[in-house]
Order: sequence, then structure tokens, then C-alpha cells
Amino acid sequence: MTSLRPLGSSSLQVFPLALGGNVFGWTADEDQSFAVLDAYAAVGGNFIDTADAYSSWAPGNEGGESETIIGRWMAARANRDDIVVATKAGAHPAYEGLSAATVKAAAEASLRRLGTDHIDLFYTHFDDESVPVEEIVTALDHLVKAGTVREIAASNISPARLRASLDFSEREGLARYTALQPRYNLVSRDTYEGALLDTAAGAGLAAVPYSGLASGFLTGKYRPGTEVDSVRAGSAGRHLESERGGTVLAALDKVAREHDAEIATVALAWLAARPTVAAPIASARTVGQLPALVALADLRLTEEQLAELTDASA
Repeated sequence: MTSLRPLGSSSLQVFPLALGGNVFGWTADEDQSFAVLDAYAAVGGNFIDTADAYSSWAPGNEGGESETIIGRWMAARANRDDIVVATKAGAHPAYEGLSAATVKAAAEASLRRLGTDHIDLFYTHFDDESVPVEEIVTALDHLVKAGTVREIAASNISPARLRASLDFSEREGLARYTALQPRYNLVSRDTYEGALLDTAAGAGLAAVPYSGLASGFLTGKYRPGTEVDSVRAGSAGRHLESERGGTVLAALDKVAREHDAEIATVALAWLAARPTVAAPIASARTVGQLPALVALADLRLTEEQLAELTDASA
């Protein structure tokens, strides 16, 4: 069984692949979701990433569907203490923004849906620059002091706001961000690499990147002249239009052959080896999609292979 690793300087120990919960209650119904969650837990997986807004964009949904399914699964399996649950606030249609009152109400609603008395890792989903970082951090600190949140984190935040948040926490002795969730993958490096990564590394934050497979593009199933039946086909397929996309696929093909591994596994293994990254996030709609994702835990790329992929994606 794959050993767990520390999430930065936090108290949390996590599997090296975080299972994305965005598909639960959207493209995967409750039975399918339970099957994927069972298969992930069976190989030692313990790190589940969701958000209160998942999947409010789907017709007939209002948000919170993913949390509700995860909560029902943990209750049915009686495994709450074995699971590290990460969820986010700020984007649910009924709890938009990061005012202190909204953060508190969103956290309480997430706790109800998850059927638990605590959230292990609680992110601000999108920064709300209309609210001072002092108000946001203080609201999160109240949740930590109340015992309803163990660790706090940020997603989709600028380097300046992240730095200001960390400085305020240090100055006032309040709860401090321990993790960061940026968009980051082999064909989308610009958002994270640079000032944001430097800030995270300097502060000892763990990165838990989302879109690790670029909406499925880095599974290798999107090729010129190939049609893929997926709700993400549009966003994934656009990478074929860039020179970088083709160059990255060629490099992934080569390294995958050298390891007799799936392309998705190689793409995630590259990401897992990047500075600050603790566990990439990837989601599986079916049990059949899961083995290629969790295999990253046992795949070690050589320095030469890592450099080859990095150069191809430059």
C-alpha cells in the first residue's frame, strides 16, 4: 500500500493523488460515485477534493451535490476518520464571496452536507478582492478555533493577496494557509510558475494542483482527427491547436512507452515531481478510469525524463 505523505507543514497525511469530486452528482451518479470512491479507498487513497459549488452548473443542480454524495459514502462506509476531506467556499450560488458571514454560513452548510463535525482542509475557492484579507483570515481562524476546520488553504489567489494573507496570519498569530490549489499542468504552467510558486515555496505551502490532466487532454485520448464524447471535449481539444500541445503529447508518448505506463500516469507523475506539489488532483467518472490516476504513486520518472517533459512544455 502506498505510504501517505505530509501536506506541507500541516498536520495532514495524504495519498499522493487527490481524488477530484467535481464529477460526483454531475457526470457520475451516486452509484457510480460510490464505486469510484470505493476503488480509490481500496488502494489506500484517502484525500478527496470537493467544493460547495459542485455541481451547480449542471441543469437541475443547485450546488452541494458532490459534498452530499461524499457525506453519504463516508456514512455508509463508516470511514470518516480515515478520509482527508478538502472542500471550498465562496462560489456556491447561495454563498458567494468571502465576507466573514458568508464564510461561516458556507462552512456550516458544507458540514451538514458532508455529515461531519469537521472539514480537514478548507479552501477559499476564488479570492474575493472586495473583502480585505484581514476579514477573510479572521473568519477562517474562527472556524479553526471552533474545531470545525483543521487546516485552511487558498485557491485561485494572486501572489500579492496570498503574501498579504500570510503576513497578517503571522503578525496576529492566527491560523495560516498551509496549502494552495492552483491550475497547473504540462500545458498550463504560467498561472502557477513564477511569483505564486515562489511565494508558496518561501512560505512552505503545499500545492494541490487542479486540472492536472488539462480537462482530459493529457490522457492522450485527444488526437488530430479524433472525436471524444465528453462534456470537457471543447476545453481539452483546444490544446491540439497549439504547437505546445502536440510537442507535449509526443514527449508523453515516448516516456510512457519507456515505462509501459499510461500517458495520464506520466503527466501526473511529472506534476507530482514539481517543486511544492504534494498531490495533484484528478477525477474519475468510472472505476475504469481510476487505475491510470492512482498509478502515479508508484511511478518514478528519471531526471532525464522529467527534463524532457519540462522542455517539451516550455
